Amino acid sequence: MIRLEKRPQPSRAWSMATPLVAVLATMVMGGLLFATLGKNPVEAIRTIFWEPLFGEFAFYYRPQLLVKGAPLVLIAIGLSLGFRAGIWNIGAEGQYIIGALTGAGVGLAFYPMESWIIFPLMVLAGAFGGWAWAMIPAVLKTRFGTNEILVSLMLVYVAEQLLASMSLGLMKNPEGFGFPGSRNLQQYDSAHNAELIAGTGMHWGVVAALIAVIFSYVLLNRHMLGYHIRLTGEAPRAAKFAGVKPARLILFCLGASGALAGLAGMFEVSGPSGQVSIDFNVGYGFTAIIVAFLGRLHPVGILLAGALMALTYIGGDIAQGNLGLPSAAIQVFQGMLLFFLLALDLLTNYRIAIGKPEVA
Repeated sequence: MIRLEKRPQPSRAWSMATPLVAVLATMVMGGLLFATLGKNPVEAIRTIFWEPLFGEFAFYYRPQLLVKGAPLVLIAIGLSLGFRAGIWNIGAEGQYIIGALTGAGVGLAFYPMESWIIFPLMVLAGAFGGWAWAMIPAVLKTRFGTNEILVSLMLVYVAEQLLASMSLGLMKNPEGFGFPGSRNLQQYDSAHNAELIAGTGMHWGVVAALIAVIFSYVLLNRHMLGYHIRLTGEAPRAAKFAGVKPARLILFCLGASGALAGLAGMFEVSGPSGQVSIDFNVGYGFTAIIVAFLGRLHPVGILLAGALMALTYIGGDIAQGNLGLPSAAIQVFQGMLLFFLLALDLLTNYRIAIGKPEVA
């Protein structure tokens, strides 16, 4: 008889090994998936993980790691604060969209005026937009006891409808010949999130992601608020005796994650994306959940996990072009990573036992 037996205490070894084992399991099962689609599994895995770093055109793809990884890390850092405290913000995609809309809205409102103050105002507007959108589930939970998972998730679809409405209406480019979408912010110097060092992919969003990693690490390890966050997630009853106020913690965690997601959206719409469009959002808010858990909710781990996930994005695009893999297969491959991570994480608290259980 094979059964799960609860460990006396969580296994530190399995906790550290789970992300690596999950990646390896994803590669194996992903290879089987690609084989069923009639593709060479070894070539597909090699294309995804090798070509962006060491392939013939790696000089072009490497800077894209920063471009793709920055929003994932920025959003995942915010989510990890709430997840550590048992506060589940699943609506970062909506906060990402609203941050992009509010940030781009400020830039477009000043068009065509040129001033250094416009971009900082866009940054503030993007953070505020994401924060305000996250405050909806936060306030509803603290005042009426609603479920923040459902509310934040449902608000994603509201945000997507607002995005479509803005692309076709208020933010539509008056010189766009009827096509949906705003003006191209890449052509508006004061509102453009340009590369800081040409050819590297380094822009202000990358800088913000690195700053978020540092501040998150200091907060969680050197500040009383970080102690309250960790204590609430690990021992909720002890947190009450320690004087933790749940309502304030909910407002802070959801607000911080919303602000960082909004910043990610603003940096993306003013930089790599360049404009508000119907298909602006590409699922960064949901993928960041995988990044957060793959990084074990640790700031440094999230930084590494963000780089790995960015690699699958870029390698997946290469595989689609070179091998003809469908985009849905790449999305399933990324989803497998979270599945195996959560499944294997069970072994942190349980071990596999063979034989009949001992009777006390």
